[in-house]
Amino acid sequence: MTRTSTAPAPAAASAPPATDRTRLVLRTVAIVACVPYLALKTAWICGSRVGIPDGSELLDHTTALVIGNAGSVVMDSAVVVLALLLTRPWGMRVPAWLLALPMWVATGLLLPIMTGYPLQLLVRALGGQVVQDESGRPFLREWVFGVVYGGFILQGLALGTLFALYARDRWGHLWRGTLRDVPGTPTTPALRAAAVVASLIALAPAATHLLWAAGASAGLSEARTAQRDSGFYVLEAVYALFVAATAAGVLLLAFRRTELPLRVPLALAWGGSGATACWGGWMSLAALLPQDNAAERPTSVMVLIYAVQMLVGAMVMTAGAHFLAERSHAVRPREPRG
Repeated sequence: MTRTSTAPAPAAASAPPATDRTRLVLRTVAIVACVPYLALKTAWICGSRVGIPDGSELLDHTTALVIGNAGSVVMDSAVVVLALLLTRPWGMRVPAWLLALPMWVATGLLLPIMTGYPLQLLVRALGGQVVQDESGRPFLREWVFGVVYGGFILQGLALGTLFALYARDRWGHLWRGTLRDVPGTPTTPALRAAAVVASLIALAPAATHLLWAAGASAGLSEARTAQRDSGFYVLEAVYALFVAATAAGVLLLAFRRTELPLRVPLALAWGGSGATACWGGWMSLAALLPQDNAAERPTSVMVLIYAVQMLVGAMVMTAGAHFLAERSHAVRPREPRG
């Protein structure tokens, strides 16, 4: 027997008040947190070497440096646009996909930094191993990482909170209730099949990152193997955790066997798939950069794992989008018959 939806009809979407103090503060924090990063990247594009020590490998390929920094400026500038969109009345009229896609990417890129960097600092403070660069060619000044990642963490916290408030106002009716409250639909078997396939594929990157976090070096490049320290192991464990969150979220959404609030698996699938796919994509782009030293080039295993991460994340994101589209149709108020 198919259950009928008990979710209440959605209230009419209304714009968040532009003068709301909480949103105003969060928007200011998000925008101001972009300034150091944008200033640093713009300076590098213009030829400045602030924060780049003499002999850094970044100076070996100036064209790639300029192109990469220009792309980074565009991406971080999008945070400013998103912060405005999430706090202005006109933002409530933006098509859902036009907001959700860049927010998914922003979430995916920022979450591993927000979790991994503080953990790296904590492990280092507790006496974790730090590998010294024996080549005599330091990559960047140490203060650059603090400025950049500190700004990213502030951006993530502010933008994430703004998006949560915005999503509650516009789409909160879609995740009211528990998983068991969600009725089956004709496409439920397809969603379950997609969830199982995505989870099985996710075993490859999850197992690989766990092995690397545990100390295995199989599949790593020579340079990456030599550079492993406590920070490396922390990041690999974080990557594995996000892959696991991706699989857990989509499986819970597909099978609905618990009384968990619906927002829990949605959050797991959203954040996990974004981190898994977007960092896989980011590392794939990094693998395309020219490398003079063969030891620095990513191995076939590394490139394959990054590609599989993108595939898994895209599959789960697509499945989640279909789930929410069906959910939106199911809870849409019916017009009275004349």
